[in-house]
Amino acid sequence: MATLRHAQRLCTTPKNGLDFVQRCLLVGNVRNYATELPRPPPPTRQPVVEVFSGPSRPRKYYARPGESAQSQRELPKPKRTWPLVLAVASIGLAGWASFLTYATNSEKIASSVFRSIVRAVREDPQAKEVLGEAIRPQPEWWLNGDPYVTGQIGQLQGNIDVSFRIRGTKGSGTVYFTSIRKEKGRPFTTLRFKVICDDGPIIHVAG
Repeated sequence: MATLRHAQRLCTTPKNGLDFVQRCLLVGNVRNYATELPRPPPPTRQPVVEVFSGPSRPRKYYARPGESAQSQRELPKPKRTWPLVLAVASIGLAGWASFLTYATNSEKIASSVFRSIVRAVREDPQAKEVLGEAIRPQPEWWLNGDPYVTGQIGQLQGNIDVSFRIRGTKGSGTVYFTSIRKEKGRPFTTLRFKVICDDGPIIHVAG
């Protein structure tokens, strides 16, 4: 600051013209040098530039110092899930088959054909003599107490072929009923209607 004030006094002192211009330039130079910061020295060597000529390759794994053998063990193998998937699929298929069987069996029991067959067996004199009173279809525990009817009841197709278990106070047996319709609009023709008892007798029910 003292140097700057001294230069300003020199510039304002009335002297000859050349000395005045030189002194003013001196003041300007002093101001410039006073406001500039010191610059860092230039680098002595150029930075190293790394050039990649191709893609990187995976490097080998080296154990870190201090790692134990337990920490270097291989990753656990994934568990096989196909047994679980197979078990779930089997359970699903079994459940669907059971539901389908129950639904179709309930439809057969609710049909008028099944009720007519049971009524005819109950009213047959020979069936009452062999099987006894209170003749009824035999319930099954796995169908919630309903009888199991095998075969098909296709009235529209003209084909009825069913069989089911039946029992009375004296015995039990299996009912077989088969009836067809030769042409559309014609009545059904009974081909088989009998009860085979468990102890051997065969009862031919009048249709």
